[in-house]
Amino acid sequence: MKSKIFIGLFLMIILISHVSFASYSTVTMSVVEEPICTIGLGQNSKFEKKLISKDLANKEVTLQLQVTNEEIANKPTGEIMLVLDNSDSMTVNISENKTRKDAIVESANSLISSLLKDNTALKIGVVSFSSNTDYDKEGTIEDASLVLPLSNNVATLTNAISNIEMTGVRTDLQSGLVLANQQFSNEKNNKYMIVLTDGVPNIAIDYQIAYYSDDVIEKTNQQLKTLDEQGIEIITMLTEIENGSTVPNTTNKTFDQIIEEIFGTPTNPTAGKFYYTKDADIEQTITNDIYNDLVPIEKTLKDITVVDYFPEEIVKNFAFAYVSKANIGNISSTIDTTNNSITWTIPELASGQTATVQYKLKLKENFDSSIIDKVLNTNQKVDINYTDVDDKIQTKTSDISPKLLLEDTPVVLPKAGNITFIGLVILAIGLLIYTALQLLVFHKKTN
Repeated sequence: MKSKIFIGLFLMIILISHVSFASYSTVTMSVVEEPICTIGLGQNSKFEKKLISKDLANKEVTLQLQVTNEEIANKPTGEIMLVLDNSDSMTVNISENKTRKDAIVESANSLISSLLKDNTALKIGVVSFSSNTDYDKEGTIEDASLVLPLSNNVATLTNAISNIEMTGVRTDLQSGLVLANQQFSNEKNNKYMIVLTDGVPNIAIDYQIAYYSDDVIEKTNQQLKTLDEQGIEIITMLTEIENGSTVPNTTNKTFDQIIEEIFGTPTNPTAGKFYYTKDADIEQTITNDIYNDLVPIEKTLKDITVVDYFPEEIVKNFAFAYVSKANIGNISSTIDTTNNSITWTIPELASGQTATVQYKLKLKENFDSSIIDKVLNTNQKVDINYTDVDDKIQTKTSDISPKLLLEDTPVVLPKAGNITFIGLVILAIGLLIYTALQLLVFHKKTN
């Protein structure tokens, strides 16, 4: 009798196990809504949460959180005068197929194109300087020439710069600075002067005849200071002098000493900014460093905190796992069950940067069947706190969420002759009835 009871209970366990397995295997998952949760973080920047892939056969979906900083850095406005050295030393080869002039002109043209792209609020003019080919005019403002007055036509500017002839044998930077200053308008706007040279100034306006004299040093230095005091932002690039320790025969100072007395040093310049660069770094200095000096405002988003909250039904019934970790910042390793959330912190996000993280939600085998036929939000809400480009703290939120639906597939009746789930149920019920009757008979006999 005990053996019959054991057999009946054993079959019931098999039946219950089969019912549980069948419930997971027959349920289907679908995505009923795929809205993109979008939160604006400025004029062009945004946060997005969206469903990016789904494997419904395995009852799983992948979602992506993304923060994009597409704020455009401010372009300079006002007027820029390019002051270009056209002494014959600019024709020296710095590589097999390139002269120093080639490197500076190409980089200057690239700088102009970048500054004037989508920018009608800026005008650029060009002045060249060295020394006049007429010796009687050397040491006058005629050591410099106006190549092009202020313009915002890129083609006109780049063509003019490319056609500058390298003629002078000496370097009168003061004449270039004075002539360039005369080209500025009287408008109260931003004014910049960019000096690109490869020579140590050795003459000046009305200089005392000796080259590299204290008189030349003082006049050039004072001209830089005067322009700085007028509110003109000066950026100077001097290509490095190979023989900096050499003392010219007209003075008792080395080239390096003369350079420092006129321009200062990169860390302590006489006026504005001073780059003392190698020929190999000309392009980097002009197109990157000087460009960034003129476009100083990087619209960086700071102290970004993204908190993604999950509904209780998702936390309990779905397994959570990262597909790819955050490429910028730090994010919770698992869901915090105290508030059912993950937290993503991004200290800084510069213009042009995008921070991304992806995670997967997969239905657990032991899910609660009460969620069947119920539309499920994949997240409850997203909260974002950040410091905007104006250093103001902002708070944003959204409850937009992709939605899932679980449905139980109807059981299909078995075909005749097959051993199926229904057959097992009938067999188990029959055995239970038989066992119950045997117990009843046994009970009557014993009483």
